[in-house]
Amino acid sequence: MAGASRAGAGIGVAGCGPAARPEGVAGGTGRWFHRGRMQPSSPAAAPADPAELRRLFLRVFPAVGLAMFGAAMDQTIVAAALPAIARDLGEVERVSFVVIAYLVAATIAAPVHGRLGDAFGRRRMLLVALGLYATGAVLACVAPTLPLLAGARLVQGMGGGGLISLSVALIGEVVPPRDRGRFQAWLAAVFSAASAAGPVLGGLLTEHLGWRAVFLAPLPLAALAAFYAVTRLRGAAPGSPAGFAFDWAGLALFALFVAPAMLAFDQLRRLAPGPLLAAAALALLAAGALWLLIRQERRARDPLLPLPVLAEPTVWRSNLLSACVSGAFVGCIAFLPIYFAAVRGMGPAEAGLALLPLSALAGVGAAVAGRLVSKTGLTMRWPLVGLTAASALLGGVAWGAGALPVWGMAGLLALVAMGLGTSFPVVQVTVQVAAGPGRLGSAAASVQFTRALGAAAGTALLGTVLFGTLVAQGGAAAELFVALVNQGPEALAGLDPAARAAFRAGMTDAFRAAFLTAAALVGAAAWMATRVPLQRI
Repeated sequence: MAGASRAGAGIGVAGCGPAARPEGVAGGTGRWFHRGRMQPSSPAAAPADPAELRRLFLRVFPAVGLAMFGAAMDQTIVAAALPAIARDLGEVERVSFVVIAYLVAATIAAPVHGRLGDAFGRRRMLLVALGLYATGAVLACVAPTLPLLAGARLVQGMGGGGLISLSVALIGEVVPPRDRGRFQAWLAAVFSAASAAGPVLGGLLTEHLGWRAVFLAPLPLAALAAFYAVTRLRGAAPGSPAGFAFDWAGLALFALFVAPAMLAFDQLRRLAPGPLLAAAALALLAAGALWLLIRQERRARDPLLPLPVLAEPTVWRSNLLSACVSGAFVGCIAFLPIYFAAVRGMGPAEAGLALLPLSALAGVGAAVAGRLVSKTGLTMRWPLVGLTAASALLGGVAWGAGALPVWGMAGLLALVAMGLGTSFPVVQVTVQVAAGPGRLGSAAASVQFTRALGAAAGTALLGTVLFGTLVAQGGAAAELFVALVNQGPEALAGLDPAARAAFRAGMTDAFRAAFLTAAALVGAAAWMATRVPLQRI
């Protein structure tokens, strides 16, 4: 992989302070813009030769693309199998732990694999993550009880979280900054396609082969990704583990922060007094763990979370932008099926088709933004345009929540998805360049982590707005909404036409408020795009 290693040489920005500078300046015509000052960029800042890029793509992308596809699909493929798992293993009230365990483990694993990849080599850690992922999948397939299945999903999530962060970091390691946008856009498209395909494939496998087949489906992809990683990523940096001491205390405190925080957001979605009290207690535990974590990371020799990098304005503002986008995006995907069922009277299959444009077309916006970054070197200009348009379109969705035809709603959601997608590759590239070559893994993991927390917080926020609007209206609408969330469309089966019409009108107003909340989140992300210091690479 000599060509790849030459292309990746001298890439990145040293340091993480407000006056960070490119390393290895040796001429070149590109420019690097930071805090209003123009500085000469590294030689790699100009777009690479197209033929060299094609060779690089064929060497790098098969391994990281397959790893990303399997990990992303596993976040959604299991959802369709949950009813069958509950019938087979019992404990219906706890079956959601199968999903939550994976998400919590993947969120915790992201910075762990990122930090170890920086120290021991990202190719080596990608193989470790693939091994963990495959082991967890096999254990899940043979698990005889729900607790053991949840434990297997924890193992699988520890691998899956590493696959996502390491795939992104490997692109940053071997691709010049100006061309990373195209590669990151392809990864975003892979992620979107896998997320959209997961529920469909999960339903088919569960129906024809049983729910255990769902956990075996990603194994061929993992095996093929491992083969490509061994044969085509030989030029990846080996890392520098000399003197490295892993921050075990930081990992324990980080887990003690992430798990309660994610569980608190999950409890908030249940919209009942008991879960709300549990969410408050979990939030207090997470806050205490976060305070201790910050103290630990400030004194650790090799901290799990590089606080100076995360505190750099380009990094934390880009991550905050990403969290707002993820909150609006995932929150809409979570509650739109309820909208289509309650307001439009659609069945699950019809609702899934109507939701498909939002879940699948973000990759188009990512591809456009990645190509524009490569051609112009401008970064945050494209999310500013895309997110501003998406915010306005979500306002249009709110306005037409009760009147737009379904095809019109789906079309608007497709445009929203493309606008949101413009931020995906740009945030990754911007954070990687600001963090520098020695912290690519930690930088990629920080984006993944903030997206996960943003998704959980945004979903909880939209659910709170929906429920609060229904409570303010009075009547039985709030109780029916909770039943709809927990039981599905069957909760409305016993309503007479007048009660159904009244509930539909109330739900329309509630979803208007939720769509406006999502529009506000995206608008905040668009404003944040103007506040990121690094605007050109």
